[in-house]
Amino acid sequence: MPTLIADWPDDADGGVFRRLVEHGFDFSRPHAVDYNVDFDSWPPQQAAIDLLDSLYGPVTVYDPDEHGDGYIQFQIHAPVTYEGVTTVQRKVSAAMEPYGGVCESWGVMQDAP
Repeated sequence: MPTLIADWPDDADGGVFRRLVEHGFDFSRPHAVDYNVDFDSWPPQQAAIDLLDSLYGPVTVYDPDEHGDGYIQFQIHAPVTYEGVTTVQRKVSAAMEPYGGVCESWGVMQDAP
């Protein structure tokens, strides 16, 4: 279990890390982290989808439905660290900015306690 809990910023991502610790998340091994990319308008340009696929593919496009707006999701299997997660979000957001896209949400599955 990490000992740097106090070092995580008081932001949404830091909050997720604190909740993961509370629920006994195993930070000692890599996990599949899902990243979601939201767009100002739907559907996103094909060029945005192609770029995400070339950088992080494969990607999955989720069209809007009764549960919410559409988004694109991709997955990276890696150690779950604050710096790693926020770096991916910044890089993806920068790449998607010309297309009206931003990566501000992510998630990781964990075993039930």
